[in-house]
Amino acid sequence: MSMKKQLLMFLLLGAISTANAQSRMDTIRLADPTVFYDNHTYYLYGTGSPDGFGVYTSKNLENWKRADKPALLKGDSYGSKSFWAPQVFRYRGKYYMAYAADEHIAIAVSDSPLGPFIQRVHQPITEPGKQIDPFIFKDADGKLYLYHVRLDRGNRIYVARLKDDLSDIDSSTLMECIHADQGWENTAAANWPVAEGPTVTKINNLYYLFYSANDFRNIDYAVGYATSASPTGPWTKYAGNPVLSRKSTGRNGSGHGDLFTTKDGELFYVFHTHSSENSVGQRKTAVVKLSLSGQSPAVISVVPGSFHYLQIKH
Repeated sequence: MSMKKQLLMFLLLGAISTANAQSRMDTIRLADPTVFYDNHTYYLYGTGSPDGFGVYTSKNLENWKRADKPALLKGDSYGSKSFWAPQVFRYRGKYYMAYAADEHIAIAVSDSPLGPFIQRVHQPITEPGKQIDPFIFKDADGKLYLYHVRLDRGNRIYVARLKDDLSDIDSSTLMECIHADQGWENTAAANWPVAEGPTVTKINNLYYLFYSANDFRNIDYAVGYATSASPTGPWTKYAGNPVLSRKSTGRNGSGHGDLFTTKDGELFYVFHTHSSENSVGQRKTAVVKLSLSGQSPAVISVVPGSFHYLQIKH
């Protein structure tokens, strides 16, 4: 090979190497993730910044891009630290983010899913005590319900009616939904049992409450669900729980996410896993596809082979 051809080959290989480096795919690292679909775009949010919440976008759930600006930035809304577990939804022509900060729950508003989400008055939901992991569900009759976790002899899931203007809850409607009292929910036999990360959907006039159990640092962190004929319960835990765990994903610490429906009407669950077999953080963001049986009530299960991490191109 002539010197000229060798030089051309060297330059070509260098260009290919540079292109591959520039197109490197990295796993997104958000804990407690949620996906919101609006106007042909998927928006991904989660726990991952000490100063608020970033946002990723995708048209197809495969190719993700991080927005240049945060969706919610500390100082624009309630909270000084511990920004955890956001949820975004549309209501009366606006976009709202429910989230936890300083172990309280707040709701901020924006004109866009990209943010900025702000509060005119920086304040949390006024109910006393520590609360995290909010999820707002709108029923067919228009009533709003705030599912959340209260730190009370463990992490326990509660629900309360949310006022129509989203300003606060009706404290008289507050009631417990679920606490961890089954073997799979507390494999470490901890003195502080954990049930958290609620997300709710309605299928054929039955309400499904998905939740995570065990401490998030436990490799057995996993997801189950319960059903009820009412948004406030009583709730019956599915006998086949957990439906999502390290046994179905092959990854430790699989849990705490959100249900969402794709543009094609398919049901998915987005969640996080531990960083590796030996390390919890920074947690990785993943999805699985869910299937519904024809039974009544329907049995929800993970579609085998559907697990994959969400990635961003650099």
